[in-house]
Amino acid sequence: MKLLAGIALAAVTAMPVAAQDYPSQPVQLTAPYGPGGASDLAARNLANVAPDYLGQPVLVTNRAGAGGATGSAYVKNSDPDGYNLLLARIGSHSISPALKSSMPYEWDDFTYLSLLEINPAACATATSKPYQSLEDLRAAIEASPGAVTYSSAGVGTLHHLGGIMLLDEMGFEDPGTAATHIPFQSGGAAAAAAATGQVDFVCSNISAIISQIEGGQLRPLVVTTPERVDSLPDVPTASELGHPALEALVGWSGLVGPPGLSDETIATWVEVLQEVAADERWVNQTKSLGSVPMMLSPEETVAFVENQYTTFRGLVEELGLQID
Repeated sequence: MKLLAGIALAAVTAMPVAAQDYPSQPVQLTAPYGPGGASDLAARNLANVAPDYLGQPVLVTNRAGAGGATGSAYVKNSDPDGYNLLLARIGSHSISPALKSSMPYEWDDFTYLSLLEINPAACATATSKPYQSLEDLRAAIEASPGAVTYSSAGVGTLHHLGGIMLLDEMGFEDPGTAATHIPFQSGGAAAAAAATGQVDFVCSNISAIISQIEGGQLRPLVVTTPERVDSLPDVPTASELGHPALEALVGWSGLVGPPGLSDETIATWVEVLQEVAADERWVNQTKSLGSVPMMLSPEETVAFVENQYTTFRGLVEELGLQID
């Protein structure tokens, strides 16, 4: 795990006295997807611990819609005073900007404070479904094109592009129509639809479906990590099954603000997040959700997100998936 850059901590020490007034009121943290999904869980995990080091409450608000764009645009257009921040996700800040030409923002229209975690992904089906393996699912799709369904938290989310990536890796000529995409309002709703058999499968962050897997409702067919996941030791990796390209399907959470946040506000959060990264409560809860803690400096976070955006943009262009 990388630690936050020491140079940023030096900036905290050098803050002018006036900057010490921030924060003087609660900070609003927007989760751009609905309750129960990876964004919501990561936001509330951070909000439970950060106030101990920030000195003010962190209040989580769900502003779902448009694949994460509604809540993200709200924060992007907020005053850059540090009191409206965003729990950014791979869908809202890497996939959707790469997939949609009509987004109300670009991926880099924000002040990046830190990456928080990465989320290994899995594709899973209800235990009530007949699919015991990825090959079983592929055979069903081949037998009845368009009849098999998969859920997502909306167009342009990890679930959506993950489903298309899976279908492409399975060798279907038109991955956009080989199976039918069913969008829902949140990652939690997409997971529930798969767990109850309303749809045939879902490709999701493990953190958002781990409870249904542990509860025996979902059967994971593949994980996208290079190595098997400790919490799912019997589930094969994408590379083991001959689909290494699926390793690009790894979610993440980050803390961002609107453009123009002051250096002093950034430095305050750099210091707070280093404390959070060392807090066992946050670390243990992050791991319990199936995620990997990974705090990065603001500069490292920008480089990470840019690389993710570039990867998905290349995939969108290759498969002709651009959405107007």
